[in-house]
Amino acid sequence: MSETTKPDQVPTAQAAAIATAPTPSATASASTAGEGRPRLLVLDGHSMAFRAFYALPAENFSTARGQYTNAVHGFTSMLINLIKDQKPTHVAVAFDVSDDTTFRKAEYSEYKGGRNATPAEFAGQIGLIAKVMEAWGIKTIAMPGYEADDVLATLAAQGDAAGFEVLLVSGDRDAFQLINDNVFVLYPKQGVSNIPRMDAAAIEEKYFVKPGLYSDLAALVGETADNLPGVPGVGPKTAAKWINLYGGLEGILENLDSIGGKVGGALKENLENVKRNRRLNRLLTDLELPLTLADLHEPRPDRQAIEELFEELEFRTLRTRLFDLYGDDTAGEAPDTLEAPEFATLTDASGLESFFTAGAGMRSALAVHLVPGRIGDDANALAVVRNNGAAYIDLTTLDAAAEAVVATWLRDPEEAKVLHEFKSALKALHHRGLALEGVVDDTSISGYLIQPDRRSYDLAELAQVHLKISLSTAVASSGQLELDLSGETDQAAAAALVQQAAVVHALSKHFETELAAIKADALLTTLELPVARVLAHMELTGIFVSTDRMDEQLADLTKVIENAQEQAFAAIGHEVNLGSPKQLQTVLFEELGLPKTKKIKSGYTTDAASLKGLLEKTGHEFLVQLMAHRESSKLAQMVETLKKSVADDARIHTTYAQNIAATGRISSNNPNLQNIPVRSEEGRRVRGIFVVSEGYECLLSADYSQIEMRIMAHLSGDEALIQAYRDGEDLHRFVGSRIFNVEPADVTSAMRSKVKAMSYGLAYGLTSFGLSKQLEISVDEARTLMKDYFDRFGGVRDYLRGVVDQARTDGYTATIEGRRRYLPDLTSTNRQAREAAERIALNSPIQGSAADLIKRAMLGVSAELASQGLKSRMLLQVHDELVLEVAPGEREAVEKLVIEQMGSAAELSVPLDVQIGVGSSWYEAGH
Repeated sequence: MSETTKPDQVPTAQAAAIATAPTPSATASASTAGEGRPRLLVLDGHSMAFRAFYALPAENFSTARGQYTNAVHGFTSMLINLIKDQKPTHVAVAFDVSDDTTFRKAEYSEYKGGRNATPAEFAGQIGLIAKVMEAWGIKTIAMPGYEADDVLATLAAQGDAAGFEVLLVSGDRDAFQLINDNVFVLYPKQGVSNIPRMDAAAIEEKYFVKPGLYSDLAALVGETADNLPGVPGVGPKTAAKWINLYGGLEGILENLDSIGGKVGGALKENLENVKRNRRLNRLLTDLELPLTLADLHEPRPDRQAIEELFEELEFRTLRTRLFDLYGDDTAGEAPDTLEAPEFATLTDASGLESFFTAGAGMRSALAVHLVPGRIGDDANALAVVRNNGAAYIDLTTLDAAAEAVVATWLRDPEEAKVLHEFKSALKALHHRGLALEGVVDDTSISGYLIQPDRRSYDLAELAQVHLKISLSTAVASSGQLELDLSGETDQAAAAALVQQAAVVHALSKHFETELAAIKADALLTTLELPVARVLAHMELTGIFVSTDRMDEQLADLTKVIENAQEQAFAAIGHEVNLGSPKQLQTVLFEELGLPKTKKIKSGYTTDAASLKGLLEKTGHEFLVQLMAHRESSKLAQMVETLKKSVADDARIHTTYAQNIAATGRISSNNPNLQNIPVRSEEGRRVRGIFVVSEGYECLLSADYSQIEMRIMAHLSGDEALIQAYRDGEDLHRFVGSRIFNVEPADVTSAMRSKVKAMSYGLAYGLTSFGLSKQLEISVDEARTLMKDYFDRFGGVRDYLRGVVDQARTDGYTATIEGRRRYLPDLTSTNRQAREAAERIALNSPIQGSAADLIKRAMLGVSAELASQGLKSRMLLQVHDELVLEVAPGEREAVEKLVIEQMGSAAELSVPLDVQIGVGSSWYEAGH
């Protein structure tokens, strides 16, 4: 997803090429097949999956659950292009079963023996491709004992005999032997975006033999990919010369005495190898396949199955491309379009009064048209839909009396209202001076509570998935309608906004039952909706920044960057682009001869983790300066981004999201204030630009101490850990003393660091291998460390084992407050997907409970500030920390209420420790 980069939105050049490039043979294919002649498209599944895997970087394509999807994405994209360009009437995909079970492997145990081990990132992707094909309606064929090439050959023979044009898509040159006047091979030259058609003329031009004799040539030359050694000294030209002179391999064998010289001798010495090669590379054309050509006719995707699978794989653009390919001609029901109900355009006070009175006590869906502004959006129109009517209200044309009627209804807490993205509407209405009360549902949040692992909670997507209806383009394209108040366009825009409200009304009613079924209705009404209101006020308030301090930091960072660059150049004696991975590879591994890092497609990685490891191994000055240059450049870029985010009121107004992280954690964006580094002093200095504003005394930072470990102690019920917290012990020192069998005073800083890393790691499903890498110790030492930990804290061991088993039984994990996260992959046969789900099952209850707890604390602090009539205000929420701006004379009261409210946000078996800091800047308050 972990909260990771979304795979279908990675803007790499290769991904773009795969997504958009037409197959070069498209024009030729259209003119080759006669009108009405059937065309069979058959793909070698494994061959093309590997091509796709290496064409797209695995690190850019993975789901939130940790499943890599680059091969699936590339394969699917390629097939969409192929079907679009080639327009086949019949389609099939052939897969290998296992090299170890084929007759070729049985005859020659070294067959394909030289191949590298399959990359771990490829694991599970063939199975996912097969799932995509099933949802697409495309038949897949795998024959035990044979290879995909044999299936291709058999289908080619059947198609040829039935008068089909046959297109074979394969990266295996053995397929060339199948080419004839009706059979062609689409052979990838680069990745899976450049797949030209190979016909008989192309084979003869490249290999100097007819396609039917290609296998003879391969027998003589050998095939490295299959580990079939050829005749030493015999290349394609020599082999082709012999084949054309003697009519093929049989003729060559009959005329051995006519072939002299060194190569002739080599041929005689390797005759058995050549004969074996020919037996193994000859493709079988007479397999008894489980399907007929008729079964492959015009596959059509199952819309619902594709929706569900692509949601799991986090493919958004591919879904659109696939459905666009078939239009409405898909299996299953296409979503209906929900038309806007009949509505009245209300402009005067009496009409508005009558409408609202008629709907008293009914649940109303509200859609607000937003107009973007520098500090926040403005609202200029409303649509209201309920069971007995609908209305459109242009806020910009109301007189004072009419606006008063609208304002009264909006702020009435007894009038139940449902919206999509309530927080945005609340802020926009605030800019117009209108309050909003009585909100009982936000469909973007309730949809999230039901499915917390979705990528998006756009209204159009939720409507399509849950209601099987589609919205008009105007509504689906982000809701920013262009209102032209001059006639027909105005009426169309009004209808679109009313339609949006109608969808929200239907969706909210649908979600009501689903929320109750998973016992999440209380989470919505008592936690998430109130928190959305608090966050809206925090976003509107923003936090004051010092542009002078920004400029000072940028100047300082620029000096560091320039100095690091000079020192780096001096260390190697010449200039180099420190931002170019290719140039860095040359310097590090060729000029300096440093140990190689992880092998990647473009050479050896120069990412931060690898360079850190190199630095620790070698201590080379160039690496010291390169790391300093990178860190300072990253911080400078961050400060520049923050500077651009300063609004006209000299404050930064971040936007919080409650439905991004599946665990329930609140996210910050535009700009992301949760991403400011705190591990380094240079990173913490960035917090110094956030300062107290005029009229306020100081900033106050309140942070939970070891909140996740305290929650683990509570959930596990481990008596030793609970007692340690109750006694106010230094937890990591306490744990270290028991693991290492020393007195607490004798726990060294190194011991404490190891224990701290392990304690937190256990809550995130850390393995002994992961711990060994993190602590840079052997796996055996890490395993012993974990064993000793579990021996002494059996409650933690039992909890961690039990939480996964329980989740596997229930199908979900739950936080202390009951927030659920469904994990279907816990029972997956794919080991990688299953283990990823197990790690999520371990950390979701802990992370999610911490997220719920800080939200409860925010509600308590906000309510108490209002109850006491204090002017101090909450500005930021960053992970487990709250930042407040304290009004003059209120510091003592604010500190007291914050400690009380945060400390009582949940009833745990251990105390909640709240650490308070104050200062004129966020940096000072955090120390």
